[in-house]
Amino acid sequence: MRLLLHACCGPCSLYSTGQLLAEGVEPTLFFVNPNIHPYREYEARYESLRRLTAERGWPLLVEPVYDPAAFFNLINQHEQDRCRYCYQLRLAKTAARARELGFGHYSTTLLISPYQNRDLLLEIGRRVGREHGLVFYEADWRPGFQKSQAEAKMLGLYRQQYCGCLYSEMGRYYRPTAPEKPPKPEVPRP
Repeated sequence: MRLLLHACCGPCSLYSTGQLLAEGVEPTLFFVNPNIHPYREYEARYESLRRLTAERGWPLLVEPVYDPAAFFNLINQHEQDRCRYCYQLRLAKTAARARELGFGHYSTTLLISPYQNRDLLLEIGRRVGREHGLVFYEADWRPGFQKSQAEAKMLGLYRQQYCGCLYSEMGRYYRPTAPEKPPKPEVPRP
């Protein structure tokens, strides 16, 4: 079986791709991540994945255009539900490419992360698959997350510290401070 695998980064691709190969599946990885912000972060994740796939001999396709505006336009006024829109965007692009290239199955390396909403990923993956005439491969790679991260560290792959979007970066690093108290008014002296 051939499968197009949405790849978010090198570390998440290690275990997932290894498991697919062990099961006799022929994955082609597809880097399509317009949610990743800023551009230097996008470059770091892409370069890590490119290096990994070159070393392992795994096929890699890359969406030729970095288009964060597509992500921001989609989540505008829906920031609290941004993951739903983000999953939808990336899985729809992956499914469309899979159909275009004649794949019958597709999946995502996001299924390895304990930080992602697995139930929502499965719901969207199945629906998008049906819309494109594909089967969404529903692996549970979460038990291999720590192993994948350790191997990525050993290989010197870039390991990101947040999901990818501006909002997840803010959630990781930004800690609002309490507003300053206004100064006490001076009492006029007689």
